[in-house]
This record gives sequence, structure tokens and C-alpha cells, in this order.
Amino acid sequence: MRKRSLQIASNIQRELQNRLARGLADPRIKGLITVTRVELSDDLKHAKAFISVMPDKHAKVTMHGLTSATGRLRKDVMDRIHLKEMPTLKLLYDEGLKAQMEVMALLEKDRIEKDRMGNSLQEKTAGTEPASSDEETPQG
Repeated sequence: MRKRSLQIASNIQRELQNRLARGLADPRIKGLITVTRVELSDDLKHAKAFISVMPDKHAKVTMHGLTSATGRLRKDVMDRIHLKEMPTLKLLYDEGLKAQMEVMALLEKDRIEKDRMGNSLQEKTAGTEPASSDEETPQG
């Protein structure tokens, strides 16, 4: 991407996030909604906004609500950015963030298991370890 398209994508992301933070009247839209990234076509005519929704159970219904509001969101963003021609806006659910969170949860679970195994191993060997030779012995 060229510098100009990166700048426009960044502006769209910021303004779209600001608009979503103010809320929409659609009751389908629930949860914490984040614009994770915006990809702009080379000709600057099409923008894909990737959206994450937390908790995940609200994602499908929320994305339906957001898709219905795309026209209004595009107009509101265009009013704030002041481009000669605002790109068409397509909202997509960001599967990457969901996958990343699943990997993080698995890593945390693995870490907890290793800690637990390490602790039980230490408990088993605590009574059988010989005294360290580094300790000072009183001389008398």
C-alpha cells in the first residue's frame, strides 16, 4: 500500500471506531465492538473494515446489525474525513482475533498445567534431596 492509502485507511479506522463507540440504535448490536484494521483497495474506491465483537456469542447477530447500518456508518465517517470520494465500506468479522484468543487460552492452559506438574514434582522430591554442600557448617 502506498503512504496515502495507509493514511486514509488509518483515518477510516479511527473515525469508524469513534462512531461505533457512540453506539447505534439497533438492538442487535451488543458487546464490545472493535475495528481491528481497515484495508483499502489500490484505487481507493473500496474499504474493508475488519470488526471484532466481544463476547463472541454476540458476534453473528451484531455483524448483521452492523451490516444493516453500513450506509449510515459510511456517511458518518465521510462527514468526518472529508474525502472527495468516500470508498464503499464493507464490514467483515475478524476471524483472526478469535483464533488468536483461542491460541492464547491454550498457551495459558499449558502454562498452568506445567506449573502444576512442576509443583507436584518439587513436593515429591523435597524430602529426598540431600543437603547442599554450599552451606556453612559451624566450626568450633
